[in-house]
Amino acid sequence: MNDQNSSYPQHRSILMTGCSSGIGETSARLLRGRNWRVFATARKLEDVQRLKDEGFESFQLDYEDPDSIRVTADAVLEATNGELDAIFNNGAYAIPGALEDLPTDGLRALFEANFIGWHDLTRQIIPAMRAQKSGRIVQCSSVLGFVALKYRGAYTASKFALEAYTDTLRQELAGTGIHVSLIEPGPIDTRFTQNTIANFDRWIGEEGSKQSVHRETYEKRRIRMEAGEPGPFKLPPSAVTKPLIHAIESNRPKARYRVTIPTKVMAIAKRLLPTRVLDRFCIWAADGEE
Repeated sequence: MNDQNSSYPQHRSILMTGCSSGIGETSARLLRGRNWRVFATARKLEDVQRLKDEGFESFQLDYEDPDSIRVTADAVLEATNGELDAIFNNGAYAIPGALEDLPTDGLRALFEANFIGWHDLTRQIIPAMRAQKSGRIVQCSSVLGFVALKYRGAYTASKFALEAYTDTLRQELAGTGIHVSLIEPGPIDTRFTQNTIANFDRWIGEEGSKQSVHRETYEKRRIRMEAGEPGPFKLPPSAVTKPLIHAIESNRPKARYRVTIPTKVMAIAKRLLPTRVLDRFCIWAADGEE
């Protein structure tokens, strides 16, 4: 594919993270088709090269590596003469398992990738948006950003933090011309589940699983995850792109975009149910996946 970036108007530029696959890759392709100049980043160099081969302006960005964040932010702003229309923070991972089995270093690493790195990148882009008095900051959160489910505590904690962070940022940037939005997907058909297996093996592993009081649950969940069975409400990554387009193109972007039926059901349940009843509902929902 030939590089078409020269035809993009400079005032429609977006920096996107996590573009190696799934939501990021799909959104990058669709936005380029809408005449956006897309700066597509990925963590692995081979994915960056593949994106370049497909005509994207691509950079290596690993949320756990502050140097890669700084270098990429500087390069993108230099390419756009210090202006950037939008940023889409995307790309996170989970470490499945009970919180009591999760090593502290694992939780620390996950927060670096799912939260701290997002803050680092966003801080480096905000001054340019303040100077131009406009901009869109879009954060890819999750249904697990406002409802907790067991065995997903590390990921849920990082997304709860992201939700509070984003709400605060939206308030602090009110009146600047910079709009801040959250996208809250439910089940999306990506590599996310396969990646969680590798993360479980890294941080808890076979030995930790055998010693855990949750070992039977781990065995059942692993079988299901390895089977890759599609859920009844799982949507393709393109389902996230529609709200992303609205968040960056609409004159009145929403603060929140909830994607998939489970997300909308959980939002209603959290608003209406007492805490103890909501807990039972969430336990039932989590057990239904085992």
